[in-house]
Amino acid sequence: MERVTYWLRRIERNLDEWGKGAWIAAFVLGFILFWPIGLAILGYTLWSGRMGCWKNRRKYGRRNMGSTGNSAFDEYREETLRRLEEEQSEFEAFLQRLRKAKDKAELDEFLAQRRRQTEGGAQTA
Repeated sequence: MERVTYWLRRIERNLDEWGKGAWIAAFVLGFILFWPIGLAILGYTLWSGRMGCWKNRRKYGRRNMGSTGNSAFDEYREETLRRLEEEQSEFEAFLQRLRKAKDKAELDEFLAQRRRQTEGGAQTA
């Protein structure tokens, strides 16, 4: 489930970077492949405000952020965003290592339990 969420967020981030045209292409393609998928994508784009249908428009993606006119602030903002993206990548890598360690511990426990059952079964026979 976490993998699916990761991939969906990654796709969402890419579509945001490419702009409205990518979102439109995604839901048209969704309708062509299987209409409920297209309907779900269309609903999500409208609900999240990505199509700019309401007064309160939000900009998505770094590409949409223009210059504020203050070069010092623009540099600070870019540096902060870069640092946050690095921290996010490091944290995602940490979570991946944590999941891998947990999976390994569970596998080791399963194998040890299985070994105990096999040894117990061999002794009683």
